[in-house]
Amino acid sequence: MKFVQIVDYKTQRFDGMNQLMDRWVEQTKGKRTATHSLIGKDRADGSHFVEIVEFPSYEEAMKNSQLPETDQIFQEMVALCDGMPSFTDLDVVRDEQLNAATARRFFHEVAVGGNLDAIDEMFVADYKDHDIMKEEDTTTGSDVIRSDVTGWRDAFEFTFNLDRQIAEGDDVVTLWTWVGTHRGTFMGIAPTGQQCKMTGTTVFRFHDGMIQEGWWHFDALGLMRQLGALG
Repeated sequence: MKFVQIVDYKTQRFDGMNQLMDRWVEQTKGKRTATHSLIGKDRADGSHFVEIVEFPSYEEAMKNSQLPETDQIFQEMVALCDGMPSFTDLDVVRDEQLNAATARRFFHEVAVGGNLDAIDEMFVADYKDHDIMKEEDTTTGSDVIRSDVTGWRDAFEFTFNLDRQIAEGDDVVTLWTWVGTHRGTFMGIAPTGQQCKMTGTTVFRFHDGMIQEGWWHFDALGLMRQLGALG
């Protein structure tokens, strides 16, 4: 079970605190068990900061706290704070990455499920698309996605297996495996009934919860070979 520690403190010397955290990261390189750290500043009180540190488990967090470097850094941290920091230990009971969920929704509900109406709920109107199968480097507009999904669905009966997904900042990267049966004309190739398989990666960049830009990389050459278009 993931574990999160919340550190709440006040300081007038955040630049010094920032340098201290950089030094702690450097000193514990290869030993530190934290996987994610985020620091926020109170908009109503510029001296009030909250740090959220994520660990794979409580046990891993305890290993981190027992490092001699951690104890030394803590003592220096207290010296920079206006009073003693407070610590809250939390077992994570629900973890939702909303952008990642939207990306999964696209593959399952729109691409495979055919719910084209949901595109307007997920993509901004001036969405920018980068697709290795297209002559233009960039095409613009959510209608691009609607047209692409329609074309693929007309040509194939297919499924997506989402093998891996990584969300960082505004970007969601999805590694997928696509399996389809060729039922309609595709790129000028008449239906072959051939079952095809390819892997690919899609990067979606989000803004305010909507997909703003997308990059598609997949084994187009392998697909065409499976369809008999290449010798």
